[in-house]
Amino acid sequence: MEERFSGAVLRRSHNGSEKKRPTMGEIGLNHFAPYLMNRLMARWNINMSEELREYDMTTAKMRALAVLSVSSSVTINELAVFAVTEQSTMSRTLDSLEQQGFIRRQPRAEDMRIRDVSITEDGRAAFEKVWPTMYDLFLQMFDGVEEAEYRAFIATLHKVLHNIRKHEI
Repeated sequence: MEERFSGAVLRRSHNGSEKKRPTMGEIGLNHFAPYLMNRLMARWNINMSEELREYDMTTAKMRALAVLSVSSSVTINELAVFAVTEQSTMSRTLDSLEQQGFIRRQPRAEDMRIRDVSITEDGRAAFEKVWPTMYDLFLQMFDGVEEAEYRAFIATLHKVLHNIRKHEI
């Protein structure tokens, strides 16, 4: 793919005057962050999916267990947001995880319409089996990236997420 763009990608007007937007061709896909993020996450998801087959686990199950492994209890809606999964997919995923004995859903005492989801010891053990594979793929993704670069990357991602998020979580 040809690299052509050397100008400012983030052209902003701070005084109200119109600035000419660069074209996609001028920027180029390899300088357009959403394109690169999609490629990264698509590859990550494919790699994880392939590795998870060994554990008879789906990406949605892994994401749910990952979130629950660091949270004492969350609602189904919160879990769907944290796990970046459609709520309908999360509900089906939780049905399966509950049948496997990996999670527990309980009505909230102050509002019986809300269900809190928590991980069981079996669920924690299942996630602990998957975690080394997940961490190794993470290390592979960031091979050659220095710790300071990684911290700057994470800080930038948090800024971007703040700019686009619809949920406070």
